[in-house]
Amino acid sequence: MFEYIKTWVALKSDRRAVTALEYGLIAGIIVAVIALGFGVLGTNLSTKFSNIGNSL
Repeated sequence: MFEYIKTWVALKSDRRAVTALEYGLIAGIIVAVIALGFGVLGTNLSTKFSNIGNSL
């Protein structure tokens, strides 16, 4: 039981996992914004090219 408590206290004071989690969240948000931007940009470009093709 003493080893369990000692390990738990050591992990509680370790902040590396928190930093890794923060970087993971930041990377996830950046990926989501890029994907959303490409989705909107792709739709807009498709509409514009369709309009150009229909006007010829």
